[in-house]
Amino acid sequence: MDDRKYCVWLASIPGIGSRRFLSLMQYFKSAKNVFNCGYNEIVNSGVVSAEIANVIIKNRNIEKIDSYIKKVIENEIQIIIYSDEIYPKNLANIYDPPPVLYMKGSIKPEDELAIGIVGSRKASEYGLKVAEKLSYQLTKEGVTVISGMAIGIDSAAHNGVIKAGGRTIAVFGCGLLNVYPKSGYALCRDIIKHGAVISEYPIGMEARPEFFPARNRIISGLSKGIVVVEAGLKSGTLITTDFALEQGRDVFAVPGSINSPNSKGTNNLIKNGAKLIDCVEDILNELNINNIGNNSNNIFNNNITDSSLNELETKILNIIGSTGCSLDNIIQQTGFNTGDIISTVTMLEIRGYITQVNGIYYRGLNA
Repeated sequence: MDDRKYCVWLASIPGIGSRRFLSLMQYFKSAKNVFNCGYNEIVNSGVVSAEIANVIIKNRNIEKIDSYIKKVIENEIQIIIYSDEIYPKNLANIYDPPPVLYMKGSIKPEDELAIGIVGSRKASEYGLKVAEKLSYQLTKEGVTVISGMAIGIDSAAHNGVIKAGGRTIAVFGCGLLNVYPKSGYALCRDIIKHGAVISEYPIGMEARPEFFPARNRIISGLSKGIVVVEAGLKSGTLITTDFALEQGRDVFAVPGSINSPNSKGTNNLIKNGAKLIDCVEDILNELNINNIGNNSNNIFNNNITDSSLNELETKILNIIGSTGCSLDNIIQQTGFNTGDIISTVTMLEIRGYITQVNGIYYRGLNA
């Protein structure tokens, strides 16, 4: 009988994580062999404790396994085993790849060129705008966008891809029959049309807080690099960056206002060595992606035409441009009184037109 269903069985047992699964497979050669082994054989393997060996024995029920597989098929969910050719290559190379993935939609070879975009659930308009525009532009460059379909930055990233007609993959922190958040059913359907939704959890598993950190390692594992758009200092998003660094992925961060709690995490990432980005080229160049076309633009508008701005405000914003500028350079290039410049810069920051990170001013949401 196909070993696949036994892999599904073994991966679903409480206490059997990805590392134990792979160790058991290495020792017993197949999941079916684990199913057929006695308690003493499992304990003597040294792979699991006596307690987990008992759990394995108690969960051996072939009728229950067959019933579960039937339910998976009826719900048009595909099972991908670690050894399958379709299993994502980026993910296969991390320390603890999920042994079984459930998927709706499709994963294609071109999805190896992928960038993860993550951030706060309580995102600002600035963050939502940046996440959607970044994902839209990455899509136009042939890049697949990976995220977690949560409200806020995740959903904005997926929506940017959908608007661009590209490919995106959402990683669930629950089973695929339990869309989370509940408001995400329409977005989920759109993502499936433009890529896939995947999960390592059994299809009926409900979302639990402890599942999301493990989910985050898959988001970074599928990606060449991770972009953090907005995150507080204690944001769960930063767990994704920790996984990314462990997995040898690049970490990028979008600068935000020093006055915004949602930007303290991203600004701190930049202080600690994350790559500051304000345009798609920053990502593509860093990753040596050579398919840069004519669709890449700065995240922020290049020309300021806001009629509510006075001459000095407009000049300052144009000097800052797409790459950022220090206060000294702004003063040197404007020709206005220094006191007027400093007060104008302060007001522009308060109004959301500019944001300052490490002494450099960048365009903000309203620019």
